Amino acid sequence: MSIAAALQLAVNAAEGSGLPPDEVSRQVAEGAKRVLEFAPALVRQRLEEALLAPQADRALQWLHETGILARVLPEIEATVNFTQEGDRRHKDVWAHTKRVIIQAQARPAVRWAALLHDIGKVPTRAISGEGKVTFYGHPEVGARMFDRIARRLSFPKALRLEVRWLIQNHQRISQYESSWTDSAVRRFLRQMEPHMENLVLLSRADITSARQEKREAARRQVDELLQRIEAIREFDSRLPPLPSGIGNAIMERLQIKPGRVVGDLKRALEAAIEKGAIEAHQPAEYYLDYLSTSGLLPLER
Repeated sequence: MSIAAALQLAVNAAEGSGLPPDEVSRQVAEGAKRVLEFAPALVRQRLEEALLAPQADRALQWLHETGILARVLPEIEATVNFTQEGDRRHKDVWAHTKRVIIQAQARPAVRWAALLHDIGKVPTRAISGEGKVTFYGHPEVGARMFDRIARRLSFPKALRLEVRWLIQNHQRISQYESSWTDSAVRRFLRQMEPHMENLVLLSRADITSARQEKREAARRQVDELLQRIEAIREFDSRLPPLPSGIGNAIMERLQIKPGRVVGDLKRALEAAIEKGAIEAHQPAEYYLDYLSTSGLLPLER
């Protein structure tokens, strides 16, 4: 059987046609090593079709059992039977990954990130003297591992950049706390845009705890952050970013009359706010200090 036909069987299974008969699966397993001879872009395309289908988890399990997964994505194969904590079933990374995939919205970048978001856990797992398991830095390590996958499977640039970003930042929403100030939420939003929508979809899908109360707490955390973001966006849309009287404050500091210099400095402040270099809606002195330290506004006249 050709590799093209084998990959199509995986797509069919993901779309609900059922798994191939055992004899067909054995034939696929015997020829699995030839998958690397197939055009990488076509392999990625077939995998993506399976990932986007409703029963992607069944297709991925079949690809694992036939040996194709190990040839195409050894980074994922390494998560099979790789547990995060003892031998607890719900802590199995492979089982967790498949659940995240089917819980994720069927967007290419989100489903690819769901598949690959935890590959960095394998090389970063460490066990302390007290038996605590940690995976420090696994999102960053996973993003670097994805670079090799993207080259291997000829990912198009836009998809590659989005998937890499999602892998590297997939834990960011879970770091939110109710104690964050509005300024902290604004900084977070600036850092996450324009990926915020996909990040939310991935974060929601990544909630798979066996404990209902833990799942509900994680969902409330996401919901609260989104509510605060929406409130801040609405507030900011009504309120100018610079305080009333900033022009007068600049003229007083420079001891000058109204003119082009004042307008130029206000535009420089607005540009800095837009870039995220400084915060909006702060007192005039905050902006005068920024202009002084940036060299735009002399400290002395």
